[in-house]
Amino acid sequence: MSEAVKWGLVSTIKAPLSEILKFAAWHLQLGAHRLYIYLDEDAPETLAALSAHPKIKVMHTDDTYWAKRNGRPAKHQVRQCKNARHANNRRVEVDWLAHIDVDEFLLPSSPIADILAAVPQDCKCARLRPVEALAPGEANEPGETLFKAFHLNQKERQAAAQYCFPIWGTQLSGGFLSHVAGKLFFRTGLKHLDIKIHNITWDGLQNPGQVELSDIELGHFHADSWDHFMRAYRFRLSKGSYRSELKPQARQPGALNLHDLFQTIEAEGGEPALRAFFDEVCVADMELCLRLKSQGLLRRHTLNTDALVQQHFPWTHHN
Repeated sequence: MSEAVKWGLVSTIKAPLSEILKFAAWHLQLGAHRLYIYLDEDAPETLAALSAHPKIKVMHTDDTYWAKRNGRPAKHQVRQCKNARHANNRRVEVDWLAHIDVDEFLLPSSPIADILAAVPQDCKCARLRPVEALAPGEANEPGETLFKAFHLNQKERQAAAQYCFPIWGTQLSGGFLSHVAGKLFFRTGLKHLDIKIHNITWDGLQNPGQVELSDIELGHFHADSWDHFMRAYRFRLSKGSYRSELKPQARQPGALNLHDLFQTIEAEGGEPALRAFFDEVCVADMELCLRLKSQGLLRRHTLNTDALVQQHFPWTHHN
């Protein structure tokens, strides 16, 4: 019997300690052997709380850190990729590493080590497809988080989006506000591996031997409440996932990118119009969830992260 596959995560994070603890506790509970966390701000309390856990390697990316790496890149996406490469180039402690964000939670149907052990040897990476968290609505049971999924087939995806989201489905890939590309697990120890947000390049090849990990979904808390959506909205428009240079999500004539779509909605109706959009696309109301379920696109999970934080980080006092 071969030794169990070890897996880990790398993430560049600027978030409240309470959010980071939930992210960490969830993945430790799933069996992560290492979490490599790069703090994108000076946060001594966070650094101390995380450093106390033996399976977490936490790095404060301060001026000294970036001075050794030709200075701190202005774009957070570039910092993320540089930090992921740094983690991969350190002494290898895991067989597989995934580069994900603090608002992304792996949702496996069986132990992750077993799923990765079954990946063919010539596959250097395996893709995790996202499911997007819905804001709580009348369809939720207590303590439950509902997610929307999407079809990989493009025609099925667009048809389902237009059925589930009658007003805005034509403008959104699968009804998603965020990426549908997903993230990757990749094998560690590959020299000169170039790690991006959604892809890797190695030996001149993009995503060599990639397989789809259908047994692990990536639960993405992109807009899981109206307050969360609005807090992130301006940043995303200017520097994040709604910025103007990105392509439209939907692949049909006349589709706008999210930047232009949101600017149009806001210009026509202000914040109330944005709220109406959010209510149709992002809230777990009964009608939407019935439509999603009929398409095989509704997911239900009970994450119980508060209890997991108490279990894995008993020395902290964060809920």
